Amino acid sequence: MPGTVEILLILIILFPSFVIHEYAHAWTANRLGDPTAKSMGRLTLNPIRHVDLFGTVLLPVLLIGLRLLGSPFPPIALAKPVPVNFARLRNPKRGIIYVGMAGPAVNVVVALVASLLLQLSPHPYVETVLFIVIYINLVLAFFNMVPIPPLDGSRLVMGLLPNRQARAYSRLEPYGVFIVFALLPLGLFQRIVLPAVEATMTVLGVHV
Repeated sequence: MPGTVEILLILIILFPSFVIHEYAHAWTANRLGDPTAKSMGRLTLNPIRHVDLFGTVLLPVLLIGLRLLGSPFPPIALAKPVPVNFARLRNPKRGIIYVGMAGPAVNVVVALVASLLLQLSPHPYVETVLFIVIYINLVLAFFNMVPIPPLDGSRLVMGLLPNRQARAYSRLEPYGVFIVFALLPLGLFQRIVLPAVEATMTVLGVHV
């Protein structure tokens, strides 16, 4: 497949994938007692409400450009974080885990459904589209599970830690993006995210 067509498909699939990821956070928080995201218009599938200039626009363009130059980093997009007041959740310690895991979980479900459709697809073009759907959604799921605030994996850690340690850990959040980007050249994708993605694709019966 020509590189430009592949890049276009990635972009077309990437944006809906992160929109449903953020919607899942907002929906779960609302169900568990915190309507903050709903009141701010984030409980929606409208992608405009989830766009962040750097994470949604500049970051994927940068990563796609690097990929065209031979970079192993897959293109990802980061949406504007969904506002959640964890103190308003009916059970904050348990709720922070559920809200945090909702986004990656919905991406894994999309990948699972796409893998089932892939087994039934007779057309090479459809197979290519479904392969990209699986790959992108698993990358989003596993990348967000990295336990660095504000990524979703940190919500799991905060929910499991005692309150005092959780508060100390949460203070990393203003610096989390910088920590993630510092770890990229050290192999965050190649050594952690991509092996997890490829192993999951193998389990789903998808040939990498």
